Amino acid sequence: MRLQIAAANWKMNATLDEAKNLLSKLAEFDSSTLPNHHKVIISVPFPYLLLAKEYLDKKHGFMVAAQNCYTQAKGAFTGEVSAPMLSSMNVDAVLIGHSERREYFSETNDTLAQKVNIALENELTPVFCCGEPLAIREANTQNEYVAKQLKESLYHLSSEQLMQVVIAYEPIWAIGTGRTASDEQAQEMHAFIRSSLAAQYGNDLANEITILYGGSVKGSNAAGLFAQSDVDGGLVGGASLNADEFIQIIQSLS
Repeated sequence: MRLQIAAANWKMNATLDEAKNLLSKLAEFDSSTLPNHHKVIISVPFPYLLLAKEYLDKKHGFMVAAQNCYTQAKGAFTGEVSAPMLSSMNVDAVLIGHSERREYFSETNDTLAQKVNIALENELTPVFCCGEPLAIREANTQNEYVAKQLKESLYHLSSEQLMQVVIAYEPIWAIGTGRTASDEQAQEMHAFIRSSLAAQYGNDLANEITILYGGSVKGSNAAGLFAQSDVDGGLVGGASLNADEFIQIIQSLS
């Protein structure tokens, strides 16, 4: 059975006091009833990683993730954070290739391939983000666009390495806009991604890979999205800053 994941991405939000308040509410959530194939990933800003580990480390089914890492293990790269640093803090996972990183920091598919590699080398679970902007969707070329992202950033991996990757499909036109892909649009793209994985690695592996949907996921629409056969959970932005709503999203996992 594929892992079903509710992943929170706080982005650049929350003061220290706000982070403590949010984490304490998540810590109060009784996760003991979560089945083993349900996981929760909390991706916080770098300053709060150890705090998140403190609050959530012993919670059944919970993982802590960073929002980025650098391509190199160490060196004179002021302001960057390396995968070995994250691993040394017992961080579990790292977001790679979020659309905001691609857009605002000019991260390329080749750069992201390097980040995937170094994350895996340091036993971090890469949550690899892909997805198309509005102009590509309107031109109906989203499949080719996403296939190129997968090919150039992931398809150099062995089958064993790819099995350690979580994929998050994020239609960029739905991130932070309040506009969500319909259940049918999400399923169509997730099915395409899985077919692309199958063409490269075979059906058995493709059916094992967890593919999340990201883009204005809320408590009110999560259940419908997660009910789709190829949607294995969500990467949640704004709604993850509200503990009650994010818990509702966790409880919406299939």
